[in-house]
Amino acid sequence: MKSSNIGGQAVMEGVMMKNGSRYAVAVRKEDGEIVVKTDSHEGFIKNKKILSLPIIRGVFNFVDSLVLGMKTLTYSAGFFMEEAEEENPKRRAVSKEEQEKRDSLIMGVTVVFSILLAVGLFMVLPYFVSNLFRRFTDSQMLLGLFEGAVRLCLFIGYILLISRMKDIQRVFQYHGAEHKCINCIEHGLDLNVENVMESSKQHKRCGTSFLLIVMLISVVLFLFIRVESPLWRVIVRILLVPVIAGISYEFIRLAGRSENRVVEILSKPGLWMQNLTTKEPDESMIEVAICSVEAVFDWKAYLTENFGKHYEEERREKP
Repeated sequence: MKSSNIGGQAVMEGVMMKNGSRYAVAVRKEDGEIVVKTDSHEGFIKNKKILSLPIIRGVFNFVDSLVLGMKTLTYSAGFFMEEAEEENPKRRAVSKEEQEKRDSLIMGVTVVFSILLAVGLFMVLPYFVSNLFRRFTDSQMLLGLFEGAVRLCLFIGYILLISRMKDIQRVFQYHGAEHKCINCIEHGLDLNVENVMESSKQHKRCGTSFLLIVMLISVVLFLFIRVESPLWRVIVRILLVPVIAGISYEFIRLAGRSENRVVEILSKPGLWMQNLTTKEPDESMIEVAICSVEAVFDWKAYLTENFGKHYEEERREKP
């Protein structure tokens, strides 16, 4: 499989695809129409030297992904709030510029809150839970392993819990459509509904795999990095979050490009987790995902360059 530069994300009733700094959001409205928006997203760090540094680039890419994800999710959700806006005269009276400022503020607060909540729930809480067992053992190794087990159980339990929500199940279907489109292209197949439906819904560069790798790497690091002070144990866990995210990013990046047997084996847990976060999409969802891909990625040129395929240019009749 030849890796491409395209990546994506599921949104409400749609798919976002990103290629370099360009991204497209395709959303199917309630009347069945597919709306596609294309734009560019420049990260908050513009220095290319910094963005080329291993591990460090992973931290900035992670934050940028969160920001873009919230931005596109807000955009897609906006289509399903139009009725509420029409019924609310106060909201109609707000200018577009004022509304954009409000949305930006809400998005920023949400991203910060999400990061703090994730760090608290998956990094700090497991430590305090493991402390309850200090009365039974003094082994730092056993306590570290128990902390890691709690962390993994919380993560998997959270995924299982949200996967039962009806709206999230549809998002997971669009998530599957996103993966299927990328796999279709990277396996040298023409991007059409039939080929995409036959493609796998699992992909090694998935965000689910990234998050699971974060959990696993944290277990290893916290086992070997030890401090005596209970307060510093908490502080160290917080300070190491960017390092863990950076290492995880490097692994996911390597996994997406490598066919090494060891890397393939290490990628398996993330692919298994994707069985929870990706569902089989229907053809209408595939159509939306294809629209998103074609808005930012020339898949025919990619197949020509990497698989030797050739496509005749479409002849347009002159008026």
